[in-house]
Amino acid sequence: MVKLKSLEEIELLRESALVVSKTLGMLASEIKPGVSALDLDKLAETYIRDQGAEPGFLGMYGFPNTLNMSPNAQVVHGIPTSEPLQEGDIISVDCGALKNGYYGDHAYTFPVGEIAPETQKLLDVTKASLYIGIREFRVGNRVGDVGYAIQKFCEDHGYGVVRELVGHGLGTKLHEGPEMPNYGKRGRGKKFSDGMVVAIEPMINMGTKNIKQLKDGWTILTADGKPSAHFEHNIAIINGKPELLSTFQYIYDALNISSTEEDEFRQKKLEV
Repeated sequence: MVKLKSLEEIELLRESALVVSKTLGMLASEIKPGVSALDLDKLAETYIRDQGAEPGFLGMYGFPNTLNMSPNAQVVHGIPTSEPLQEGDIISVDCGALKNGYYGDHAYTFPVGEIAPETQKLLDVTKASLYIGIREFRVGNRVGDVGYAIQKFCEDHGYGVVRELVGHGLGTKLHEGPEMPNYGKRGRGKKFSDGMVVAIEPMINMGTKNIKQLKDGWTILTADGKPSAHFEHNIAIINGKPELLSTFQYIYDALNISSTEEDEFRQKKLEV
C-alpha cells in the first residue's frame, strides 16, 4: 500500500536519509585495498548510533549486519566478511538508518583503488541511469515511466537490468508501496502524486541480467560472474517534482569529486 507523506513527515525522512548519506561519506575515505567489509561495517554501526539513529538493516528479516556489502559480481545483499578488499575491486555499500520512526536507505558503488576502464563505465552508466529514473518520478507519470527510462538507457549500453530486485516506497517501514522496478513500459503502473516517497535503485550487470543466490540465503550474484553496480537515492514528490532527500555530496567531499548532478533535484541548496 502507498502511504502519502505530509511535508513534516518528508522532513523526518530527509533527516534519516542524511544519516545514511553522512555514513556513506564517512566510509568513502576508508574504502581502500587491505580493508575488510567487516571493518567498514563496524565503523558504520558506531557512526549511525553516534548520530542518534539505529542501523536500519541490522536484524531486519534476520540480516546479521549493519551494511549490505556486495563486491564485484555480487549484486546486492552481500554479508560483510573479513576478506580484505583488493586493488581493482568495486563494492556496493547499501546502508539503512532508523531515526524518529522513519527510515533512510540508499547505496553507492565504490571503486577500490584503480579499476578497469570498462568497470568504471559500468559505474558511470548505472549512476547516470539513477538520475534518468528520478527525472521521471513526478506528478502525472507512472511507475513504468521510471522503469522504462532506466532500462532503455542501460540496455542501450549493452548491460543487463536485474528483474527480480526492485526499489520501493519508504516511510515508517523500510519497504512500503509502490514497488519501483528498473524496467517497464511507459504509462503502466501506479500513478505518482505529491507526498510519495520512494527509493529508486538501479541494479545493473555488465553481462547477463540473470542472477543467482548463495546458500547463505542473502547474497545475490550475477549468473555469469561479471561485475554489477548499484546506486540508490531516496526521493519525495513535492509540488509535483522529484526532491532528493539523500545525497552523495558527502562522498564527493571525501573523495574530492566535483559534481552538479543533484542540483536539478533540489528546491533549496543542500547544506553540508
